[in-house]
Amino acid sequence: MNNKHTLFYCLMVVLAIASFTSCTSSRKAIRHPLKEEGADYLFDNLKKHELKFDSFTAKFSAVIENNKKETSFEGQLRIQRDSIIWISVTPLLGIEMARFMLTNDSIKYLNRINSTFLQKNFGYINEMLNKTIDFDMAQAFLTGNDFSFYENSRFKAQVDGQEYKLHTINRLKLKRSVRKNDPEISIPIQSIWLNPDNFKITKVILNETDKDNRRFTSLYNEFETVNGQMVPSEFEYKVETNKDNVRIRINYSKISINPEQISFPFRVPEHYTEIQEWNQKPAEKE
Repeated sequence: MNNKHTLFYCLMVVLAIASFTSCTSSRKAIRHPLKEEGADYLFDNLKKHELKFDSFTAKFSAVIENNKKETSFEGQLRIQRDSIIWISVTPLLGIEMARFMLTNDSIKYLNRINSTFLQKNFGYINEMLNKTIDFDMAQAFLTGNDFSFYENSRFKAQVDGQEYKLHTINRLKLKRSVRKNDPEISIPIQSIWLNPDNFKITKVILNETDKDNRRFTSLYNEFETVNGQMVPSEFEYKVETNKDNVRIRINYSKISINPEQISFPFRVPEHYTEIQEWNQKPAEKE
């Protein structure tokens, strides 16, 4: 896997994560044409039916497929809404391999294999990828929600088969959510598909028409009801460029919405070496 994009793929996993204990909610068959609805009506219902939470935890299993090679791993995800995304990654043997913590303005990373750690501001991700991604996007993709801090007025609505589709060009970040040192953020092209029975997001596509022609797709294949709310339980991400095609499949288990206790441990052991680049290896001791 291209090292330059490894962090991006991991963030798509951080940027997600359930077999739940309740009954699966499947899509109902629609036997008649959908009624045309306006964008405002669809957005009102999208927001009404989004996952509501203050904190969120889950275990997950994931498979990354790149050039017909598969890598499987498991982990734990914890989110404090709008402030912290914490993830622990383990191979299938169960020993922690890495730990991430994202906040609105920083990224922290522990590599248990090499005994290294990295601490950067959030802009490091964008500098490395030459792309724009923010905390709000990561949180939304992990929970099956729409982005919270982007304007909705430019969307156009249409019927696409048996689902509703919302489409926009150059979706802008709301000024009230932009901090002083944030770059100007916009989404070049975005499309959202909604299940007409429950207005849950079933698919999102982001297109960036640059030299890489990057296309990011999130697909929410199954939903389950947890504490009276529908949550995606099986989903996948696809990252397509002129050079790479990566697919990430996610399954959640042991999910909890607003658990009584939640923590985000991130202590750097004294013997760990700080690194300045994602794939940097520690210097050999003389």
